[in-house]
Amino acid sequence: MNKQDFCIISVIVSGLLLAIVVWRQFGPWTPARWTDTDIELLYSLSIHSLPTLASDASNAVADNADAARFGQQLFFDTRLSANNRVSCATCHQPERQFSDGLPKGRGISLSGRNTRSIVGTAYSAWQYWDGRRDSLWAQALSPLEDPAEHGGNRMQYVRFISGDPGYRIRYEALFGALPNFDDTSRFPANASPATSGQEQAAWAAMSPADQRLVNRVFTNLGKAIAAYERLILPGYSRFDDYVSALVDDNVVEAADALSVDEVLGLQLFIDKASCIKCHNGPLLTNNEFHNTGMLSYPGDLPDRGRIEGVHKLLEDPFNCLGEYSDDPDRHCPELTYVRTGIELVGAMRTPSLRNLGGTAPYGHKGQQASLDKVLAQYNESPDAMIGHNEAEFPLGLSRRELKWLEAFLNSLDAPLATPEEWLTPPPELYSRK
Repeated sequence: MNKQDFCIISVIVSGLLLAIVVWRQFGPWTPARWTDTDIELLYSLSIHSLPTLASDASNAVADNADAARFGQQLFFDTRLSANNRVSCATCHQPERQFSDGLPKGRGISLSGRNTRSIVGTAYSAWQYWDGRRDSLWAQALSPLEDPAEHGGNRMQYVRFISGDPGYRIRYEALFGALPNFDDTSRFPANASPATSGQEQAAWAAMSPADQRLVNRVFTNLGKAIAAYERLILPGYSRFDDYVSALVDDNVVEAADALSVDEVLGLQLFIDKASCIKCHNGPLLTNNEFHNTGMLSYPGDLPDRGRIEGVHKLLEDPFNCLGEYSDDPDRHCPELTYVRTGIELVGAMRTPSLRNLGGTAPYGHKGQQASLDKVLAQYNESPDAMIGHNEAEFPLGLSRRELKWLEAFLNSLDAPLATPEEWLTPPPELYSRK
C-alpha cells in the first residue's frame, strides 16, 4: 500500500468515526427519528398532559385551603398514634418523595407492605397496593387504627381533637361544632370497631347514634388530611423538557434534556419493552391492577393482592357509597362497576414511574432493591407464585438495552411541584407540642 492509498483509507476511516460520533451525539434527538404519531404518544406521557385535579364530591373540604393547613398539621403530628411517636410523615417522608426507603413500612411495628409514595395519588380512584380504599380520605383513616402503624383508635383521636384548643378551633371552623364527648358512659376513652379486644367491645356497647357521631368526626380528620395530600404533586422532569423540545422542533434543547442512552431507553419503553401497556398517561401508571409475577417477600406467603383488596373495599363503611361521603348523589361509577373476578388474584396497583430515584426498594413488599433488579424480573418474566403472570413472555432485552431503559427511568426524577411550605411541619405544630 502506497502512501496515497493509506491517506485515502485514513480519511475514510476518520470520516466514518466522525459520523458515528455525530450520530451518537445528535442522531436520537433529530425530530425526524420520531414520527408525528410518536410525538403525540410521548406528549400523552408527559406532565404537560396532566389535567387539573378533579374535585372530590365525597369530600366537601377537598379543595379548601384551611382544611389543607389543618390536614398538614395532622399529617406531621406524632400525637396521632398510640405511643405519640408515629405520624403520617413517619412513613411518608417528604425528602424521600413521601415514601420511607424500607422494604415494608414501619410505624409502631412492621407493616405488611411497602410504603407507596403519595405524590400524585389523588389522581387515582384506588388507594393502597390492593386498592382497598377508594378515596384519599378513606385511606388516611386506615393507618390511624392499624396496630402496626399508628396503633390508636377512633375514640382516642376524636377525644384528642376535642381536647386540644388549637385543633378544636380549626375543626369547628371547617365542620361545625364538635359533639360533647365528656360523658364516659356514652363515649369510652378507647373504642373502635376496627381494632380488637376491649376497644371493640366498648364500641359494640355504644348506641348506633353515638357511633355515628364519632365516625363523623373521625372521617372529617381523614378529609382534612386528604385536602393536604391533594397538594402533593409531581414536577417537571428532564423527560418532560425533552417532549417540549420535540413538540417545538428544537433539536438543541432536546439534546440538552436527554442523553443518547436515555433516548434509546425511551424508544424501548414505548416499543420493544411494552412498558406503556401499564405505565401510561402523564403519571406513567394506569392505576389498574396487574399480576407481574413478583416473588414473595422472604418468609411471607404469596400476597393475594387485589382479589382480597376489592372485597375489603366493598365492605368498607367509608367507601364512596357509604353514609360518610359528602356526595348527595353517591356518584360512584368506579365502585359500582368494580371488577371482582379471579383474574385479580395476586394483582397489585401499577405504581407511578415518576421519581423512582427516591422511592427504592421496589415492589409491593420491597422485594427488589434496585431498578436493575426490577428490570431483570420483567426481562425474565417468571411464573407467578399465585395467580397468573400477565407478562407471559420474557422481554428478551440485552444487558445494554436494560441499561438504556434504566437510564430513561432515571430521567423521570424531578423536584415536586408542591411549594416548600407544604413539605415540612407547619410552625404552629411545634408551638403546641
